[in-house]
Amino acid sequence: MTRSVLVLNSGSSSVKYAVVNPDSGVLVADGIVERIGESGGGGSGSAGVADHAEAMQVVFDSLAADGHGLDDLDLVAVGHRVVHGGPDLYRPTVIDDAAIARLKELSPLAPLHNPPAIQGIEVARAALPDLPHIAVFDTAFFHDLPPAAATYAIDAEVAQSRHIRRYGFHGTSHQYVSEQAAVFLDAPLESLSQIVLHLGNGASASAIVGGRPVETSMGLTPMEGLVMGTRSGDVDPGLIFYLWREAGMSVEDIESMLNRRSGVRGLGGEVDFRVLHQLMGSESEKERAAAQLAYDVYIHRLRKYIGAYLAVLGSADVLTFTAGVGENDAAVRRDALSGLTAFGIELDEHLNDSPARGARRISPDGAPTTVLVIPTDEELAIARACAGVLGGRLGDG
Repeated sequence: MTRSVLVLNSGSSSVKYAVVNPDSGVLVADGIVERIGESGGGGSGSAGVADHAEAMQVVFDSLAADGHGLDDLDLVAVGHRVVHGGPDLYRPTVIDDAAIARLKELSPLAPLHNPPAIQGIEVARAALPDLPHIAVFDTAFFHDLPPAAATYAIDAEVAQSRHIRRYGFHGTSHQYVSEQAAVFLDAPLESLSQIVLHLGNGASASAIVGGRPVETSMGLTPMEGLVMGTRSGDVDPGLIFYLWREAGMSVEDIESMLNRRSGVRGLGGEVDFRVLHQLMGSESEKERAAAQLAYDVYIHRLRKYIGAYLAVLGSADVLTFTAGVGENDAAVRRDALSGLTAFGIELDEHLNDSPARGARRISPDGAPTTVLVIPTDEELAIARACAGVLGGRLGDG
């Protein structure tokens, strides 16, 4: 069997996994173990999963049940998605004890994301000690943002001592999608100015020139920028102090609210856009109004960022939608781009409404900006990053 990479994405209560051939792009197997540590949690037929160690065993059992025993997969590496690499870790990194220690030092920069990723790495290293484990960072693609885009206008000494800058996230997706856009257009990546809109439960935008990012919407943490499923996106920093002083909320309470009870869910009570659209037509005036406001705020913020990135770029050769909402919600694409014809951006309504899947153009022939929908594939991108680290040891068959 052709050699493959096991890609793991460990969250606080879930582990997503995929086995990918990095050369052919073939997805051999994938799945998710959910509700780790919760009563009745599990996945792939499991009745309950106590911790990440047990979750890893569920991954192995699920692969075996599907006819993919570890010995049969000929694994050559385990790739781990890590959200935050801080200022130093941005290249795909072979994980050793020193790298684990550094990731733990960086956990305050991503307290909701890095600790479970570290736990998943430690469990996987113990379970598969003979394989190289490689961390691939969400922040990597944006490491070299121009200083004007990466720098917050705060006290410079405080920023330097606390490693405060705009790091950007979803970098694996933005890089993969921008490269695939060039492939789709049969154009040199270096010749293109691009806007990429990664619209999932987490949402981010990027402006890319010649394959290199010049702006992105997320910052020090994945909370900045667009309105998201449960995250607020941009807010006045004074909001935090106000809630602390006047509402008696702790820093932890405010952080939890902005991460878990804000965004589309905080306004409309629902994170799934399919359900949100249904609520926008609800017979209940209260439900209908709340859902409509959530949708309108989401679209308004998205349009603001598109406009800002057009100003940064001057013009865009291609604008691409990706991730769950971006790939599947024609109404969001239509409303986000409505009225932008003067900027060279327009949709072909028939193409936009088509149920087609896969990479596709949804703008009219001859439009100055080509609008695309390209499915992201972060697992393949991570597997290929691992292949780049290991070089000739991958893909030999």
